[in-house]
Amino acid sequence: MSCRNAADKAEVFEDKQETIDSMKVEMEKQNAELARQKSIDSMKAVVAAQEKNAKPIIVNNAAPAGKQRKQWSGAAKGAVIGAGVGAITGAAVSKKKGEGAIIGGLAGAGVGAGAGAIIDSEKKKKEENN
Repeated sequence: MSCRNAADKAEVFEDKQETIDSMKVEMEKQNAELARQKSIDSMKAVVAAQEKNAKPIIVNNAAPAGKQRKQWSGAAKGAVIGAGVGAITGAAVSKKKGEGAIIGGLAGAGVGAGAGAIIDSEKKKKEENN
């Protein structure tokens, strides 16, 4: 009887050990799943926090106001160019070089400013049509 009891006890022990082993495997699976779920939840929390703190991106294709140089008008450019050409021409044509340069410069500036103003108005009309 003692041999039989030992064999029965060994079988019972083996059955219990198999049950314990299978329970350990299931617990490990559950722990791995819980760990995976916790990491997913923590990643979702991080993403949510980043989205909450994210600043909107604003795209502005306009040139920066501080760095844009002020451009001359067509009338101003025409006046300067006309004054230079008129002064040179007046000095070359006149017997009194100083007076000829002054008169030619003033006349050239007036003509150049007028021509530049006409060009500016034409550009403005084209911009309004587009």
